[in-house]
Amino acid sequence: MQYKKINNLLGWLCFVIASATYISTLEPSVSFWDCGEFISCAFRLQVSHQPGYPLFAMLGKFFSLLSFGNNAKVPFYTNMGSALASGATIMFLFWTITAFARKLMPAANEDQDKTRMILIMGAGLVGALAFTYTDTFWFSAVETIVFALSALCTAVVFWAILKWDAHANEPGADKWLVFIAYVIGLSIGIHLLNLLTIPALSLVYYFRRSKNITVKSAWLAFFVSILILGFVQFGIRQWTIQLSAYFDLFFVNTLGFGFGSGSIFFFVLLIAVLVFGIVYSIRRNKPVMNLAFLCVAFVYFGYSSFVYIPIRATANTNLDNSHPDNAFTLNGYLNRIQYGETPLLTGPYFDAQIIDQTDGANLYRKGETKYEISGKKQNYVYDHTTFFPRMYSTEGQDPQFYREWLQIGQDQKPNFVDNVKFFISWQSYMMYFRYFMWNFAGRVNDGDGQQQMGSFKGYVDGDWTTGLLDGTKHLPKSVTENRTHTPLYALPLILGLFGFWYHFKNKKRDALIIALLWFFTGMAIVIYVNQPSVQPRERDYSYVGSFYAFAIWIGLGVIALADLLRKKLAARPAAIAATLICLLTIPTILAAEEWKAHDRSTKMVAHDMAYNYLISCPKNAILFTYGDNDTYSLWYDQEVENIRPDVRLVNLSLFTGDWYIRQMQRKMNDADALPITMPYDKYKEGVRDVLYFRDAKLPGYVEVKDLFDFISSDDPRVKATYPNGETDNYLPTQNFKITINKNDVIKNNVVPADMQSMIADTMKWKYTSKYVMKDNLAMIDILAHNNWKRPICFAITVGNENLIGMQPYLYKEGFVYHLMPLKPDTAVHGDARVNAMTMYNNVMNKFKFGQFKTAKYLDHESTTMFYPVMNTTFLDLMQSLMNQGRNDLALKVLHKYDQEMPDLHIDMRITFGRFYIAQAAYKLNDINLANKYINSINDFITDQLDYAYRQLQDNTGMFNGRDVQMGVQMLYEMSQVTKDSHQDALYKKFDTEFKNYESKFAALFKQ
Repeated sequence: MQYKKINNLLGWLCFVIASATYISTLEPSVSFWDCGEFISCAFRLQVSHQPGYPLFAMLGKFFSLLSFGNNAKVPFYTNMGSALASGATIMFLFWTITAFARKLMPAANEDQDKTRMILIMGAGLVGALAFTYTDTFWFSAVETIVFALSALCTAVVFWAILKWDAHANEPGADKWLVFIAYVIGLSIGIHLLNLLTIPALSLVYYFRRSKNITVKSAWLAFFVSILILGFVQFGIRQWTIQLSAYFDLFFVNTLGFGFGSGSIFFFVLLIAVLVFGIVYSIRRNKPVMNLAFLCVAFVYFGYSSFVYIPIRATANTNLDNSHPDNAFTLNGYLNRIQYGETPLLTGPYFDAQIIDQTDGANLYRKGETKYEISGKKQNYVYDHTTFFPRMYSTEGQDPQFYREWLQIGQDQKPNFVDNVKFFISWQSYMMYFRYFMWNFAGRVNDGDGQQQMGSFKGYVDGDWTTGLLDGTKHLPKSVTENRTHTPLYALPLILGLFGFWYHFKNKKRDALIIALLWFFTGMAIVIYVNQPSVQPRERDYSYVGSFYAFAIWIGLGVIALADLLRKKLAARPAAIAATLICLLTIPTILAAEEWKAHDRSTKMVAHDMAYNYLISCPKNAILFTYGDNDTYSLWYDQEVENIRPDVRLVNLSLFTGDWYIRQMQRKMNDADALPITMPYDKYKEGVRDVLYFRDAKLPGYVEVKDLFDFISSDDPRVKATYPNGETDNYLPTQNFKITINKNDVIKNNVVPADMQSMIADTMKWKYTSKYVMKDNLAMIDILAHNNWKRPICFAITVGNENLIGMQPYLYKEGFVYHLMPLKPDTAVHGDARVNAMTMYNNVMNKFKFGQFKTAKYLDHESTTMFYPVMNTTFLDLMQSLMNQGRNDLALKVLHKYDQEMPDLHIDMRITFGRFYIAQAAYKLNDINLANKYINSINDFITDQLDYAYRQLQDNTGMFNGRDVQMGVQMLYEMSQVTKDSHQDALYKKFDTEFKNYESKFAALFKQ
């Protein structure tokens, strides 16, 4: 059978195996993080967050149509789109590996050709199937996320350059280069990671076309490749839109034409230049120029998918992030200006002080008939800067994180050595090398390990492990029995390094190409992104391109092993043995270990938790959310499945944008516009971006409506004058009140009938911030003008700082806090106010539980975010019912909890929550259930404390002292609750354990 036919058949076999794997393990509904937004935007062709993914949305729309009207099946089919794209990536990886393997093994006689065929195909199978089951790639392959399609684009262009390389001397071969340019252009509409293949692609071209390869010319070719990358990234992708914006500015503001006229003229001019260049190069017989113009033209063809963004923004879709309907907004949208700028080559240290400030370029916004200046870009001069700044962020806890990570004293200034240490220890090791080792050595568990230094002496959540020394570490059962504990015994790593060494030894140029791909899709991202500190989640998905590159060397490791075996065996037996050994170890072990940590086929947590937020709301409620995981999946539930379309979702992290406030002033689905009375001119960009508190010494509490009128007034007499001569509104007091019209409250059913006697005459609270941002301004407007016509709710996962001090009037009704004008209960502190009977009905009769108890696998967000949320929800409801003397209902809640929720012990914090539920079970006299819970808790605590004590004895420092204290404290609490419940045997056991561990950790407690 011919080489080409076998190569094609086995490539498609890899596609079938990989696709079958991903389809059988994909999540049947929406996943956490961006997936809810992506599915919603694909299903209804809406505008997602920056920098926009138009081609991804259009492809997602195609797959959503396979649901044939069953909207609950839409995410299954969009997830399947990722699965098939990932399967195709594996197929192209197979063909890439066989292309490199074929070059590594020159053809000989017919007998040797058969042996060569075995090795080439074996290398392709081992490398491709190994990558199929790697942790990071598999995670993205089973959900609707951009990284699956982005990886396919990377695979396609890298395969295509090898096709060009194989046929470069044939007529028409350069069509492959034009094809690559087109795919690169298309990939910008999916994700920008594909652009990082350009240096490796350029090096292939250089090695194939250059007649005199020298070190000097190779370096020159490398620098040219960087220029090409910069041209595509900045020249085509960024400056094209920027130039069109300034053309539009001239046409609109100077010539008086309508919005968009200048942009249209610019693009007509751009097309004319490209056409002229192509025609000119043909007529003058300039093939290189012709190829360059064609490649640029086809990059633009692919990039043209972004026309989708302003078209759909103009349509005012429900989800319309930033509303990029004009060139200036689109330019800011593409360049993610809302996320700020990151210094790369020079910049300040985190403790630097601003010593000077100058105005930069004008910033523009779209007005009624012209573009208006909304402000100026600010340029800052610092007293303390450095080359290659890595510790620069002053946001939140970042400065403290830098000091703690590097053990820099509070009065000590960071220096360049600290800068480099942070780059190596945190950015390079924690945020890249650790991820690399997850995929090819093994992973301890799926805990977030960003803030923890790895060690070979002990275990750390989120660390990598080979599994070879785990027996000597005596890992806790919570690690070894966790489905996400995936030791790979470093076998993929060893084979890959062997292939890397063999490749460089025998084919340096090809190895250098792969190394360049590995570097630019790995460490180059680390350098460019310059992550400031702890991220909201692990970022391993960003580096999947470099893991792809390493998988090529895993495949070539088969050839290296066969070469080694030939010292003892004949050529063909050595080839067969090497292929079988590698197939039976590398892909097989990866599949066996990783399957249990990636089978999401029975998980519905993201969908059902979103449902619980929505179903907890009263009819026509306004629901304030904040983060990704309490927003995106809710968008999905509403936009795709039409669940509770009467609830108006308001994401507070977006509410600072004038475009978002403006969207809230129109109807969406079945939800009316928010009662925001401000006209756009009062909150547009550059107007009332932030108002500061200046105490006017006003007596008592001030009506919220009066305060709103004051801070939103354009009357210069109510504005403060600042030292620079500017005037602006200000907040004169932090003491807010709303006078309550009881008739309105009762008429609108704001308060349940059994609580109407508790309605207050006024709501009084202290505003908790020293400034008013746009989101606060809009919220104050809502509070001033809602008049209790619509329920106002906050997701229980919204932080206290976003509740602006209204906690005494917030009552828990499930997954939301409901704002109710009741007399504050001074005996209640924190978040314990519960509208018990409403919450009981929601939890017992309406809630869904995401198959928490039966799912084969639960991801990190399910176990560490929503499992504790569910525990707290059940516990608060039980305690509230018990406080009201409704132990019968509380017992039903307890049994519902036992029926729906699994027995998980993720960490001490979560286990403490489980202890309180066990304590409630004792109080409700369900002794059997309480004993079951308390014994399970005891098993976890003693296992953790035994591990910590071993580490203490070995002086490894690989344990958390706070967890030890919590564990010992819990043992004491357990002894007391079992004593009070007359469980004498358990009391004696726990009391003995408490005293034993208290003695063992006495030195720690003294500290």
